[in-house]
Amino acid sequence: MPVDVENLEIVHYPADVLRSKASEIKEVTDEVYRVARKMLQLMHEAPGVGLAAPQVGLSWRMFVSNATGESADDQVYINPILRNPSRDTEDYEEGCLSIPGVKAEIRRPVGITIEATDLDGNRFEQTSDELHARVWQHEFDHLDGVLIIDKMTRMDRMANRKALRELEDA
Repeated sequence: MPVDVENLEIVHYPADVLRSKASEIKEVTDEVYRVARKMLQLMHEAPGVGLAAPQVGLSWRMFVSNATGESADDQVYINPILRNPSRDTEDYEEGCLSIPGVKAEIRRPVGITIEATDLDGNRFEQTSDELHARVWQHEFDHLDGVLIIDKMTRMDRMANRKALRELEDA
């Protein structure tokens, strides 16, 4: 069934699609291209630094990101693979467009390498030990049905209990 690209919107926790492992994209079609462009638009409007396909209700292994806010830095990652996480980790406050009002200190490797396919169907590789690395890891988690609430400390879970309950009851 074709995707109604114009009506895509960010879905919120506890939507089932956020907890499912996403499926690989077999080929970069016009529909994939249009969905990626819409996701970039939604990410910028939110505003955010990344958005995964499950966050717009699509169980696809694709996400978009832009850690700088400059439109020239928009990037699409199709069927990404993360490799070579650094041994050094860092706690950093993260939020999620699908879990509004919730922020938590999340520990992640400082650096990582990503390999993915772009909108032209070409595989590429990038390595970062800056904000890009954190965004890639956060969005990649979405492709496996993992949310920041799964990685929260006990204190963050307690601090966000009311906001999470309100989302669950909505």
